[in-house]
This record gives sequence, structure tokens and C-alpha cells, in this order.
Amino acid sequence: MYKLLVADDETKIRNGICNYFPWSEIGFEIVAEAKNGRQALEYLIKHEVDVVLSDIKMPVMSGVELAQELYNRKSKTKVVFLTGYKEFEYAQKALQYGVKSYIIKPTKYEELVEVFSRIREELDEENSKEAAVTAALAEEGVQGKTRDEPMTEGQGYHEKKIGAIKAYVQEHYKDVTLEGIARLFHMNLFYVSKYFKKWSGQNFSDYVISVKMEKAAELLQDITYKTYEIGSAVGYDNAKNFSRAFKLYFGKSPREYRDTPH
Repeated sequence: MYKLLVADDETKIRNGICNYFPWSEIGFEIVAEAKNGRQALEYLIKHEVDVVLSDIKMPVMSGVELAQELYNRKSKTKVVFLTGYKEFEYAQKALQYGVKSYIIKPTKYEELVEVFSRIREELDEENSKEAAVTAALAEEGVQGKTRDEPMTEGQGYHEKKIGAIKAYVQEHYKDVTLEGIARLFHMNLFYVSKYFKKWSGQNFSDYVISVKMEKAAELLQDITYKTYEIGSAVGYDNAKNFSRAFKLYFGKSPREYRDTPH
């Protein structure tokens, strides 16, 4: 999952974006919220975030000022603006600061999907390039070894490592992250996803979702659990997001699945 920070001084809009849009389905997780640009910047200085979705007009520090500050700091964090029609010309001035896109208020579901799907593809491509560089450097290191030095990382090694990663996901499915896997298995963050895909044949995010959904289906067999409790148990704080993800995976809502004989 890519990390997303939402900055908007209007609590209702901020809560709506954070809680009622299925970010996980398009590869993002909200790691922080901010009421103004200054609050957002303070978080970004201390934490790695892939994308900021920011309102333009905010107290203390505006979205444009935030974008300018990130640009001056040579931050890799991508910026997307939320803007009203009257602010659009003002928003265009921020092109020089590398702003990726603009989403017009009131926010539409389809527009969020389109913009962030495109950004996810950009991030995937960038990470793949970095992984390729890392792999190339590693290959150079391998070729530089003496001929009599044993090579221990054969196919069996990789299969065991993928098995260990899967076992960890199956146990910690509620809050597992790609970053956590990278730290635990001492791997480069930008290489983990590509590595998992290569040796398992499946995207890491897809595998995590499959584990969550299969566990949810199992829990649905116990009628003492409410749907929102099951959603929370598998890592979805918002019941609507859980129901949407479940239906996308099984083709049935949790209620429909529970009512169907298995």
C-alpha cells in the first residue's frame, strides 16, 4: 500500500475523504490527517509519505505553500490539490512545484479513482525502476565474488522466503504492511513487491486482500459476529469499505454470503 496524507481545514470534507472512500482497493492507505499545511509539513518531515491530497486554501499554511516547501526540500512526495472552480487558476500556478493533479470540489468518486489509479501506476513504475537499479547493483556484487564462493540463494531459498512472508501475512493480516515485511525480512522496501510478484506469481497487495477476505468469510460462518466487527477484525475500520471490498472479492455482500449455504 502507498501512504497518503489528507490535508483540509474543513473537518466534514476531510472525514468524508478519509472514511468513505475505499482507498485500499486502489492501493493506498491513509496514514495521517492535517488541518493545515503546517501540520501536514511537520508530519512529512518525520515520516515517509507517497502522496499528499491537499486543499488549496487553508489557515497557517496553504496547499500551494506546502507544495512549494516540499519542492524546495526536494521531497519525493507527490501532491494532489483539492480545489474549487474559483481557485483553479490559482492552483495552476503551482505547476512549477510539481503538483501532479487537481480534483475539483465537490469531490467525485470516479475522479478520485482516475487520478489516484494513475498516480499508483506512476509510483509502481518508479519503484520498479529503483528495484531494477538495486537488482543490477546486487548482480554486479554477485559477479564480483570469487568463483569458489558458494551461492546459497537458489530457487529453494526464495520459495522458503516467500513461504515465510505468506505465513507472516496469514498471522498478522489485520495490520500487515509492505514496510513491515521489508523491515522484518531485511529487504529493500522498493524491491519487496517485485520480489514477491516474481517468486509467488501474485501481487503482494492482492495476496493480503485474499487472506483478509478468506478470513472474513470464515468469521461470517459464526452468526454471533456482526459484519462491522468482522470488518474491524480483518483491518477495515469502516464497515462500508469492508463490504465493498468483500463484494469485489466474492461477488456477494457479507450479508448475502452469510445467507448462502456453503
